[in-house]
Amino acid sequence: MTEEPVKEISGAPKSPTPVAMEKSPKSEVVVTTVPLVTEVQLMAATGGAELSCYRCIIPFAVVVFIAGIVVTAVAYSFNSHGSIISIFGLVLLSLGLFLLASSALCWKVRQRSKKTRRRESQTALVVNQRSLFA
Repeated sequence: MTEEPVKEISGAPKSPTPVAMEKSPKSEVVVTTVPLVTEVQLMAATGGAELSCYRCIIPFAVVVFIAGIVVTAVAYSFNSHGSIISIFGLVLLSLGLFLLASSALCWKVRQRSKKTRRRESQTALVVNQRSLFA
């Protein structure tokens, strides 16, 4: 069996152990490694969109919430309380509300962290300005 070095992808962290081992028809063991992706690589690939999850959830939450309202209204207009369609409508309604609430919570947390970062940077600027004029 010939020993060949495993090619590493530049920028990817090195995996300490191989992830999968496969046997080839010649009864040789082929080692397949899966590179791990770092947060920096993810931000470079997506343009920083991974931090805007709450903005992506809002349209889906609104659609699910409206579908829940419609399905629940149709179910209760036929007096089918406790049927599968009414339960499905209530599940959609509650899922839409949950998605909207989680999106609002993520937005609030993100705004708070932005505010603290802004405050810290402003404090550093004021301290720097005072040291320049002192």
